Amino acid sequence: MNPKTEVTLRARAGATPSAEPASGEGAREMVLPVTGMTCANCASTVERTLRKTPGVDDASVNFASERATVRFDPRVVSVEGLAAAVERAGYGLVPVDGSAGTAEAEEAEAIARAGEISCQQRQFRIGVAFAGPLFVLSMARDFGVLGMWAHAPWVNWLMFALATPVQFYVGWDYYVGSWKALRNRAANMDLLIALGSSVAYVYSIVIAALLTGGSTAAGEHVYFETAALIITLIKLGKLLEVRAKGETGSAIRELMDLSPATARRVEGEAEVDVPLDEVAVGDVLVVRPGDRVPVDGVVIDGWSAVDESMLTGESLPVEKGQGDPVVGGTVNRTGSFRMRATHVGSDTALANVVRMVQRAQGSKAPIQRLADRVAAVFVPIVIAVATLTFLVWWLVAGASLTDSVIRLVAVLVIACPCALGLATPTAVMAGTGRAARRGVLFRNSEALELSRALGVVVLDKTGTITRGEPAVFDVVSDGDDAALLRLAASAERRSEHPLAMAIIEEARARGLALSEPAGFEAVPGRGVRANVNGHTILVGTRALVAAELDGGSDDSLAAWIDRAEAIEREARTPVWVARDGLVLGLIGVADAVKEGSAEAVQELRAAGLRVIMLTGDNERVARSIAAQVGIDEVRAEVLPGDKAAVVEALQLESGRPVAMVGDGINDAPALARADVGIAIGTGTDVAMETADVVLMRGDLRSVPEALALSRRTMKTIEQNLFWAFFYNAALIPVAAGALYSLTFLPTMLRALHPILAALAMAFSSVSVVANSLRLRHIDL
Repeated sequence: MNPKTEVTLRARAGATPSAEPASGEGAREMVLPVTGMTCANCASTVERTLRKTPGVDDASVNFASERATVRFDPRVVSVEGLAAAVERAGYGLVPVDGSAGTAEAEEAEAIARAGEISCQQRQFRIGVAFAGPLFVLSMARDFGVLGMWAHAPWVNWLMFALATPVQFYVGWDYYVGSWKALRNRAANMDLLIALGSSVAYVYSIVIAALLTGGSTAAGEHVYFETAALIITLIKLGKLLEVRAKGETGSAIRELMDLSPATARRVEGEAEVDVPLDEVAVGDVLVVRPGDRVPVDGVVIDGWSAVDESMLTGESLPVEKGQGDPVVGGTVNRTGSFRMRATHVGSDTALANVVRMVQRAQGSKAPIQRLADRVAAVFVPIVIAVATLTFLVWWLVAGASLTDSVIRLVAVLVIACPCALGLATPTAVMAGTGRAARRGVLFRNSEALELSRALGVVVLDKTGTITRGEPAVFDVVSDGDDAALLRLAASAERRSEHPLAMAIIEEARARGLALSEPAGFEAVPGRGVRANVNGHTILVGTRALVAAELDGGSDDSLAAWIDRAEAIEREARTPVWVARDGLVLGLIGVADAVKEGSAEAVQELRAAGLRVIMLTGDNERVARSIAAQVGIDEVRAEVLPGDKAAVVEALQLESGRPVAMVGDGINDAPALARADVGIAIGTGTDVAMETADVVLMRGDLRSVPEALALSRRTMKTIEQNLFWAFFYNAALIPVAAGALYSLTFLPTMLRALHPILAALAMAFSSVSVVANSLRLRHIDL
């Protein structure tokens, strides 16, 4: 990982827990786990509660991730105060200590979640223990297996005894959830389940009491097994849903697991294994082959190749030597080295990657607003439809009271607001998690949604398409090219100019032995003069050589001018080399195109996107680079302050969202102005702080990957929403008896039993989550 990326990720710390400044002075933002939510309406209630709390600037609650993102002023309200407000609304907020590291925060949340799931599992087992025998007894009686004794009144009370623990122990959460919702002037899924099961349960008590008294006025069949199975099946669906939701957030756990439990610290002459949380900044650590790098630091001794694929998506190991940065969580593949810790705990790059992923997963995509609006009125509408169903069948259609009640219960139970609430956030969680594994970090889900609709992608040249570092492309001489390059590199050895560094790097790459220059002199703006092996060597511009040779006459240079102009026509800078008054040759230097840039442009254009290169360089250089990577549209000689204006003009011209991809400080205004700002991971802190998407690799091929993942995620969200709306739109009328007159259909469809309705409702949410989980394994 590039050290600038590492610094930026730490600068953008902002989640569980976070200390990122918010809008007001002294404000902070935290992502806190929420417990006790059962549907999207619960999330809306918690969100409203937090927003009404004094000192809170903004709050957003994600039902799928069960986290609240809260921006607040700690001088007005503490984390404990936020938790107390949420608890008064009937829910729980895990008050993670803001000074705790990400691991501690995750551990606190894991304990709370484990307790919640354990309770749900215990309730489900008890539900099966009572509802199972009850169902068998009821079915055996209905099919005449048990004989006439099973129709005795006391058998109904036996069923009552079996159903009651399920109703008021296993189903107690639904009563509590209903009370919470009503107290907060809302209606949620719990209310539908509590109403549906209670109607069946209470109606059965009435029938059992009348039958005991010898009356069949309310019917002869009790529905205790219906009430018990409704609760037990929905409890099963909830457990499966929780398990599946946990899988959508597996990317965070995988990132957390990258940190080793211990580090090998140097103490005097000894090497001691210590817990990771005991490592302090400045400690010297030993990393052996196969070890994970424990924390962020700098190599002080040794050499190795480090696998950074789990953070950057880059498959090839990166060589590390003295002075190179290493990132905690990466794997040391070959050699052994010593490092000095520079960032530990919640300040590491890995901890901040986790926080960025958590924030993206906790944010709300604009497309979710429709589902939220529907969910807000969904339960009252369902209750109204159920009541109308009962009245129409009983009073208008002339159905029996029992049949009318059964249809009312079926409508209440089959309706599923949870599928609506889970459709968007589960897909966002799975999609952003998959992106993180590929080294693509979406700052929020709005960027994820907008990336799908892009029409134009603007690419900065330097550092984005090109490496941003000059490299040697031509060595032109009348004799030995290697000798020319060796002389030039030897003369430049004491220079720190980028062109000099490129020449030296090329000589070393060719294995040339360099001499130590004497009498080195840097000529500002022109080049260098040095004595190498007793010869006066000039390396620099044509003006430098012309001024030194033949008393400033250009006549002796005439033979080389055409060759220099040929190099310039290739958008390269000719570096002149002279020895003892004679020009020996030219070295062509230019900013090299990054590997993969041409492939990335081709993929973007194949996706139907308009690709434009934006640069401050002159038109000839810009056109040359654009031709190498396959870009037709070029905006050259654009001043840094005008880049944002170019982006704005493209937005107006195209009428579609525009993405800007850049890496420099002068790209920051354009990144902020674009609909989607994408920062290359090798860029500056300012650029990445402004961006909506951060590519942890410096590879432009990450851009089409990010956009492809956006398209797949949004397609999954649309599939989920379609299923959620279709399920409710189709099955609520079926439960109400809309198909009853179609005698060719099976009875189970014409008169949908509440048990089947509960089964359908239980698995509707699971199907939505399962569809989202497919994003974890998509190929990009």
